[in-house]
Parts: sequence; structure tokens; C-alpha cells
Amino acid sequence: MKLTLFLSPGLWQLAAFAVFLTLLTKPLGLYMADVFEGRRTLLSRFLVPGERLIYRVCGVDPERQQEWMAYAASCLAFSLVSALFFYVHLRLQGLLPLNPRGFGTPSAPSGSTPMTPDLAFNIVTSFVTNTSWQAWSGETTLSYLSQMLGIAVQSFTSAAAGMAVAVALIRSFARQDSGLLGNFWVDVTRSVLYILLPLSFIGALFLCSQGVVQSLRPWQKSATVEGAVQTIPLGPVASQEPIKLLSSDGGGFFNANSAHPFENPTPLSNFVEMLLILAVPAGFTATLGRMVREQRHGWTLFAVMMFLFLAGSCIVTWSERSGSPAVNAASADGGNMEGKEVRFGIPASSIFSVVSTASSDGAVNSMHDSFTPLSGLVQLFNLKTGEVIFGGTGSGLISMMLTCLVTIFIAGLMVGRTPEYLGKKIEAREMKLVMISLVATGAAILIFSAATVLARFPVSSYWNPPGAPIANLGNRGPHGLSEILYANASAVGTNGGAFAGLNANTPWFNITLGLEMLVGRFLVLLPALGIAGSLVRKRLVPITRGTVSAHGFLFGGLLVGTIGIVTALTFFPTLSLAPIAEHYLMKSGISLP
Repeated sequence: MKLTLFLSPGLWQLAAFAVFLTLLTKPLGLYMADVFEGRRTLLSRFLVPGERLIYRVCGVDPERQQEWMAYAASCLAFSLVSALFFYVHLRLQGLLPLNPRGFGTPSAPSGSTPMTPDLAFNIVTSFVTNTSWQAWSGETTLSYLSQMLGIAVQSFTSAAAGMAVAVALIRSFARQDSGLLGNFWVDVTRSVLYILLPLSFIGALFLCSQGVVQSLRPWQKSATVEGAVQTIPLGPVASQEPIKLLSSDGGGFFNANSAHPFENPTPLSNFVEMLLILAVPAGFTATLGRMVREQRHGWTLFAVMMFLFLAGSCIVTWSERSGSPAVNAASADGGNMEGKEVRFGIPASSIFSVVSTASSDGAVNSMHDSFTPLSGLVQLFNLKTGEVIFGGTGSGLISMMLTCLVTIFIAGLMVGRTPEYLGKKIEAREMKLVMISLVATGAAILIFSAATVLARFPVSSYWNPPGAPIANLGNRGPHGLSEILYANASAVGTNGGAFAGLNANTPWFNITLGLEMLVGRFLVLLPALGIAGSLVRKRLVPITRGTVSAHGFLFGGLLVGTIGIVTALTFFPTLSLAPIAEHYLMKSGISLP
């Protein structure tokens, strides 16, 4: 690794980002703990009347607590109703207002994407599961109303559902002999009203100040200096952008996502957008520490997340600075600028790619398909760890706590006693539910990836018009396999990002990826609630000399080791055939068509 890396602006950008994120974590986390525990906050004076009105209109008794099955049923019902309304909206968007481009009507512009049933299903599952996978371009598919009433609303509600389940899991450690996890409807309402809406409002004002577009006018035409006519896309972008980042949805108003100057115009907006992506997931570690009265454990989880994030960022930045030998031979500067935004360069693009894949956000400011194989390996590793490197809004903490249970269980076997985590004994029921989550998500990635490679259909088949899913690949060989693995890992990991070399808007991908999103979302949330329902009934056990400490360097090292070993054991063969093989081919100067 060259010394210039450590003296480069990229390192200082990464250091500044880590410092700002660390400074945000405690105040935001403690504020969220106050919100979910029902304490008064700075915003209570203004928001409590609105909160009470929402409960009255919806018929919710905020004092009524729920057991885990009722909590899970509420979560499923909320998601199902949201999905049905969203699906109907998408199928009827041609009849609805605020549609200046006429999408879904006979007057739709040439090149627009038709809203087929399979595409509508994919979009609905994508945003209801907080994934935001996009095999379509926002500016050629969705009306302004669909972006605002559909995408933005789902970004708020799906993120709030994940936050609610995370809080229920935290309460199961904070309470004992109870059986009650809180009220799902209250937790969702407070997540939106006290956390996501205020942060989105502040973020929207900031992005407007940086030049992000906010307009309901039709697209404008302008004459260039050369005399040509240029079409300038417009839309309510600034109001959409903050919640796309805060909620871990990541769906771009424009196809280029945060590489588009109307979504991300300046280096400062780029820096703030990265902070918005990780702020709430990082803050949840402090929320956990406050609610279970074990701040050291919260900071240990934060330190593990930050260590894995910084390690990935350094590797990607170094790899992109090093570039490809074939390119470097013809370039005095070296480095891999392919697919990067010249406004941000290699360092900011590299860090953003790790922020995107370490969370479950999926927003991009450069094209991951053009990164070097080693960078692609880091991105795939981040996706396949199961949202533990900060992860999604709420869902990231859930995945990390499930991984902590595995770590504590292994440590308990080493010392020969029943494992304990945050004062609760971890027994067979909890570990079976953890294994359901880990096995289901890992198997979904591998099985659907294999099916995509092996599936063959008649040329005229509805499932895949070209005849086979792999015909939609932009590349062959290891890189093509990386594109398939990335798509499936992104869907199961509720990330939504893509290598962008895969044409995934076909019935096969729309349906299979949609099913994977459902697996990745609900086979994590439901087992987590089952675990919470079991633990909340248990009594806290006293700490003894045989108790495995859940904080400090030893536990952090065990946790990092568990994450690495579980991910490697599950996915190393596929990673060897894809980015690792491609890396050695690149180093050998071998290129594949």
C-alpha cells in the first residue's frame, strides 16, 4: 500500500466522516431512546397534539401493550395494506394527477417504461421491504405523484416498521417477567413523527441550499450555446432525497441516483448525504445502550461497525487509486476513474460505495459495475454480512444483535456454560430462531443466484423474452457472475443497489428478486420478534465471574471474527469464482469479452 494513500485527501475525507458520524451517534441515539420510552423531548410541545390526533383517528390506544405475536401481526398487516394500496396506485398512475409526462397513458413519451404487473410487483415489494431495488429509471417510469405519494410514503413507513421491531427487540432485554414488547402502532408513529420527519425537513432545506431541484413544473426545454435543444428534467427531488437516505431506501428520483447533479450537486452535499445514510443506524447503538442501561455494549457495537467500515473504505480507496495494470500502462496518473463522478473523484466515490453497501441504503454516486474486482469483493462482502456494518434503519441493529447472539453462544460453548447476553440466558429456542434467519437469507442468495445461471426458457417465454436470464448480463465470465451475485445479495440484504451491468427489468428478475426481498425482510424481522417474545419473559440473571462480557476489545474481536467466519463459510466459494478470480485475471493482464 503506497504511503501516498495515507497522505491523500481521501484519507482526510474518511477521517472527517468518521469523526462527524461518531459525534452524531450519541445525541441522536439518546434522543431516539427518549422518544421510544415516551419521555418529553424538545419537539414534544409541537408534536404531541398531532400524535394524539393520529391515535384518535386510527383508533389506537397508546397505553395498550402487545405481546410478540400481536406485534408481529400488526407489522405484517401494516406492510400488507401498504403494499396493496401502493400496487393499485402504480397500476392506475395514468389516471391520477401530477403526471406531466403522461406515464401510463397513451400519450406517454417514447422511451418510457410501461408499468407491467411484474414490474409493479417488484416496485411494491422493493419499497415496502425497505429495499428500493430499481430495475427502472425514475424519470421515465413514475409520475410526480407516484414519487411523492408512493415512493416517499413507503420510505417513511417501511423504515418506521424496521425501527419499531428494533425497539421491540431492545425492550426484550430491558424488561423481565413481562411478555409485553410495546405497541407497534405507537412505535411506528413516533418513528415517523419525532425522528424521520424532522430530520428529513432539515435535510431538504439543506439540499435546496446546495442546488437540489424542487419543482412540480413539467420538464423544460432549453437551447444550448451550440443551438441544440436540451431537455431539463424537473421534479420534487429535494423533498424526496433526505428520506431516501435516512430510511435506508436509497431509491433515486433519477436513474443516475446520487451521481445526478440534481440529486447531489456539490462535494458538501455528497458528504452530508453519506452522514444521512448512516446517522440513524449508528445512533441505534447508543439507543440500545441507553435502553438496556449498558452504554459500554452500545459503544462496542459501534466500534465493531466502524472498524469494518473503515477497513472496507481503505481497501476500496487503495484499489481504485491503484487501478488496473492495463489502464495504468497507458495513463500517467493511473487510478480507476471509470464510472466515477468527476465532481467527487476516486476518494469520495469510494467512500460512498462502502457507505452504500455497509448500510442497506443502495444509493450510489458512481457506478459499482466499473469498480475494480477487489472493490467489488468488498461491496459484495458488505452485502453478504447481513446488514451488520451499520445496516439499515432499525434492521441493521437487529442483524447485529442476532450476530451477537451467535457470538455469545460460541463463547458460552468455549467456557462450558449457558450463554448470557445483556443479562438474559440464551437457550435453544432463541438460537433456532437465529439460525432460521441466517440460513434463510444465505440460502436465498445462493439458490436464486444458481437458478438465474441455470434457468432456460423458450425465446418467446413471458418469463424472460431473450430466452435465458443470463442473456441480460452486460458481461461474461467472473464479472457476469459478480453482477448476478450482487443483484441477489442486494435483494436479500434489502440494499437495492446494483452493479448496473445487468438488465433486470424482465419478469424473471422482477418476480424472483421481489420474492428474495420478502425473504430478506420478514425472515429477519419475524424471527427477531420471536426471540424478543421469548426473552422478555425471562428474568435478568446476575453477572458472575463466568459471564462472558459483552463489551470491550475481547468481545469486539470475537464479534468481528464471527462476522468474518460466518460470511466466509457461507459465500467464499461463490466469491472465489467471481471477484477473486476476476482480480487475479486482471493482475495477469487477461481480459474476457
